Amino acid sequence: MKKITSLLLFATFLIVTSCSKNESSDSSAAEITDSYPNVIAAFSGKIDLNNLNNYANQNIPTYITKDNTAGNPITDKGATLGRVLFYDKNLSANNTISCSSCHIQANAFGDVAIASDGINGTTTRHSMRLVNSRFSRENKFFWDERAATLELQTTQPIQNHIEMGFSGTLGDANLTVLIAKLQKIGYYKELFKYTYGSEIITESKIQQALAQFIRSIQSFDSKYDAGRALVASDGQPFTNFSAQENQGKNLFLAPPIFDATGNRTSGGVGCAVCHAAPEFDIDPNTKNNGIIGVLNAPGIDITNTRAPSLRDLVKPNGSSNGSFMHTGNLATIQNVIGHYGSINLAPGNTNLDARLAPNGFGQKLNLTAPEVNALAAFIQTLSGTNVYVDTKWSTPFK
Repeated sequence: MKKITSLLLFATFLIVTSCSKNESSDSSAAEITDSYPNVIAAFSGKIDLNNLNNYANQNIPTYITKDNTAGNPITDKGATLGRVLFYDKNLSANNTISCSSCHIQANAFGDVAIASDGINGTTTRHSMRLVNSRFSRENKFFWDERAATLELQTTQPIQNHIEMGFSGTLGDANLTVLIAKLQKIGYYKELFKYTYGSEIITESKIQQALAQFIRSIQSFDSKYDAGRALVASDGQPFTNFSAQENQGKNLFLAPPIFDATGNRTSGGVGCAVCHAAPEFDIDPNTKNNGIIGVLNAPGIDITNTRAPSLRDLVKPNGSSNGSFMHTGNLATIQNVIGHYGSINLAPGNTNLDARLAPNGFGQKLNLTAPEVNALAAFIQTLSGTNVYVDTKWSTPFK
């Protein structure tokens, strides 16, 4: 009898506990619905505040060690707000342009257009791909590194007369007007309160959220990553690579040997000196690479010293994510390799990276056709697949 009584009491405890948990869960869901009706209405089926996408704790390979996050760690709430801001055309003066207009998920968050459309014309530099922006030793952003951090970068396009039109010049309203505009939008009142505990919108909060979303955009499911996980270092042959891809990797990693007049006589081609594996980011000490043109304008510009990660330079099938360099003047990987194959010491370029001018001469790599093809094949192994389709980085708007 005592055993039966004990079992009945235990069963009753389980039922009460289960009901309590369900009621608590239902209460929590109801509280979200009641507290954030504008978010539910605007993003139903796209954003679930009870079950946020995982931005903060994504898998990052152990061999990836570079990180420019600094004092703004990624949170699921912050990146969710950042996603909305990134895709919202309300951030432009005429409600036609968002960050995503120039940084398109299908193109590794770059643009296939050489110059992207803004509200008052086209951009003066080609839109840089944003994928893996977090994983770089270089903290500065824009081609000319004029923003000291990604946070500071995020609101500069908004305050650009050509791009999004809240410049405060040339008849434009300023950022204060944009903030007042966003403050009147119901889902922003709720999302800022949800993220920061207050409805009050500031430029700093916008910057933090956008930077968290952008840093969350990562790509580590490439053929390269599958091979790198099987070896102790990049210098070892990757067992999942073809002979051509391993040849391209060796060329990429190994430094070239030059004669007295800058002609390569042996060795690799030294791409890794500026774009070190496994992040394939840009060396912070890099100067310009010899491309000094100005997009759609005369003159020269020697200030462009940054570059995006070489990951997802092209799509996994080899098709383009957009042309290359700040001028967008190189259409293919082969064109890029050709540029580095023969560096021109152009008059007026006082900021050329010295590594491209061995012994004071523009480098001549003297690449053979098989070497060019091997390098291109290796670079293609750096492209993943998930970044192009994962809905957590897609538009939240219906």
